[in-house]
This record gives sequence, structure tokens and C-alpha cells, in this order.
Amino acid sequence: MTDKLIDRLPAPERAGVVIPWFTPADRPSPDRLQETSGLVEALGCELGFVRPDHVREVNSSFLLSGGLVDRMAADLDANECTIAVIDGALTPVQQRNLEKRLGRKVIDRTGLILEIFGLRARTKEGRLQVELARILYERSRLVRTWTHLERQRGGSGFLSGPGESQLEADRRMLDDRIVRLRRDLDEVKRTRAVQRAGRRRTGTPVIALVGYTNSGKSTLFNRLTHSDVFARDMPFATLDPTIRKLDLPSLGEAALIDTVGFISDLPTHLIDSFQATLEESLQADLLVHVRDRASASDMEQADDVMIVLERLEKESGLKLPPMIEAWNKIDALPEARALALRNLAATGSEPPAVAVSALTGEGMDALLALIETSLLRGRQEFGIVLGPEAGRARAWLHRNGDVTGDEMAEDGSARLRVRLSAERLGQFRAEFPDIEATLVV
Repeated sequence: MTDKLIDRLPAPERAGVVIPWFTPADRPSPDRLQETSGLVEALGCELGFVRPDHVREVNSSFLLSGGLVDRMAADLDANECTIAVIDGALTPVQQRNLEKRLGRKVIDRTGLILEIFGLRARTKEGRLQVELARILYERSRLVRTWTHLERQRGGSGFLSGPGESQLEADRRMLDDRIVRLRRDLDEVKRTRAVQRAGRRRTGTPVIALVGYTNSGKSTLFNRLTHSDVFARDMPFATLDPTIRKLDLPSLGEAALIDTVGFISDLPTHLIDSFQATLEESLQADLLVHVRDRASASDMEQADDVMIVLERLEKESGLKLPPMIEAWNKIDALPEARALALRNLAATGSEPPAVAVSALTGEGMDALLALIETSLLRGRQEFGIVLGPEAGRARAWLHRNGDVTGDEMAEDGSARLRVRLSAERLGQFRAEFPDIEATLVV
């Protein structure tokens, strides 16, 4: 059960894809066809064909009707495909029956995405998360997928009762592995918590990029941080989260996080397994939602991102941070459409947005300015008088607040005007209870 979902051959695999749709609302858009093609190519397979098929009546044994299965078999043969992909959800029985009927390995959308994640994982944490997601997926498919479910005899002699079935043994083996993986990932969570606490102590703001897969997050990340993380025009080019220093015009150093992209029908197993990583976004000071405004499915993709974030918010108990949007790929739009988006962003949108091109660099200064404004929103300005002996408090305020004024008086005292969030104000009062901070009206 721990083998890869696809046994690769030295030569590239060739895949044929069917996207089943059931009602007019489900009919795949051209963007969905392109996304599915990109998923197959991201797996390193050659694409034989990709075709939407209208399933008028669901077949409980095959999902597809008999005529559609025959058509798929003929197309797989004609295109010399070694893998059949159903870009939808298959039950274990449907997957097994299709494999027997088509004579090829069959994977559904969840299996396809899991395979891509397995290829992209580079860090130990990423590999742990992918393995947990894969085992959770496999465990859910144990029921009725085995033909060797005869019970093993317990004890000795013909009077001994039936022992545990093969299915029960397999499930127990997977459960043991799940427990170990979750224990290892809990250690990852603790490490991340220590790192976050360190950033809070230094007053470093944290900004997380979130968005649909292939929306240009990694390209924008590289542009803002002058880095060279892997960025390519394919789904899930980024899997392992990356943190780099970001220099803000007035606030100085901040931390920018590049996260894994979301996708429609993101498998539940992946959300569960990557929760430690995804929660890093929820504990940021600001989210930058990167949207591909050149995509015809931009609105639907934005909704998919919010569905995942709201689920994480509900399950983790963490509140979503403030959010702004980076309207990316503005360079790929017709000039009239690009101008309309620039004007809409400039005159105000909700959430606040900036039209940018991560590829050409357009809008980067405006994006940094909006990030700063958003980080400062919610901070209040206080007047604080410090005696000559309060050098440590003065250094603390410069490190953790936004000092807008610092004047020395003749008696050696310092008069500061500083912006502080409610959290920072509480920390300051706990650290220096004898120093008064007066709200500037």
C-alpha cells in the first residue's frame, strides 16, 4: 500500500483525460481544460487527449455510461496512452472496475494532485505532509477494494476462531503509520511556533502570499524579495513554503511567505495534511491574495481560495488576518481592460487592491505602499515621555513600533510619538509598567 500511485516506466507515460460533467453548471470552461492539461504535464506525462464528457446518468460501477467507457477505451488505444485520468471523484469500486475494463492504471483528480505533490516535495516537512495525505487517501479506499479478504486463522488447530481479516490488518498498518506521521508533523508545528515567536519578539511583520495555483505568486515573491525560488508556468510549482526578507519603504524589514497554491476541488486529505503549513498564512499579519486577472475563471478561482481559507479559519480557530489583493498579469490583458482595472484599484476596491505585473515589475512600488498602509492600519499613535534612564524602553519602541517623532528635551528626556498595535501596546505596558503611553487624538 505504500507504493506510488503510478509506477513510472523509463519512457514518459502518456495520459488520456476525461472530465465528466453532469449539469450545465458543471460544464468545464476552457480554463478548466487548460488547468487539467497543466496538471498532467506537471506530473511529467505526455498528454494524449483531454475531453469533457456529459454524463447524463451516473453509472454506479464505472461513473461513466457504457458508451462513454467504450469511447474512452478507443481513444486511449488510438493515442497509445498508458494512464487513464478521470478529472473528478471516483469511488474505489469505480476505479477498480475502470482499470479492469480499460486495461490501464486509472487515477482520479485527487490521485493526480497527490502524485504532483509527491514530485514537488523537497523538504522533510513537505515529504511528511505528502505521505500523510497519500496514506489518508489510500485508507479511505480500502473498503471493498481487496479481493483477499479471507480471514486469517487465530491461534492453532481447527477449532481456533477466525482472526483479523486482511482488510483489518492493512487498515491497522496504515493507522499506525498515520499516528507516526502526525507525531512528526506536530514537531514541525512546534518548530514553526518557536520561529513565529522569535519574529514577534523582534517586531518583524509577516506577510503571506496566497492564491490559486499558477496565479504568479512565486514570480511576485521573487520580484519583491530579489530571490530566485522555483517559478514556472505550471500548477503547484511551489509546494514547500519559503520565507524571505522583504524591505518595506518606511517600516524596514518584514518577512514574506510564499505558500502552496490552492485549486478547485482541493482534496480534503491535502488540506488536512498541510494544515501546519497553511496555518502559517493564518498567523501572518497580512495576507496578499494574488489573483490572475487575465484568467477567464478569475472570480471562480478567487472563490475557491476563500473557501479553503474559511475552512482553515473554522478548523484551526484562528482568525483570518487582514487581506489585500494583488491583481496580477495585468500585462497579459488588452489595454482597455488593464486600464479599467488600474482605475478601479486606484479609486478604491474592497478588499484594497493594486494592479501589478510580477513579470514586468509594474505596480511593485504601489503594492509595497499598500502593504505598509495595511500593516499600519489598526495601529494608534501614542505620545510617550522617557527619562534619561529609560534607554531600554526607547530601544524597544524603535524596534517594535513605528516611531514618527523622537525629540530630546533639555533635561535629557525623550519625547516620542509612536504607532503601536493593541498587541504591541499590551506588551509595552507589561514590560514597562511605570511608563505612561498617552493616546494622541
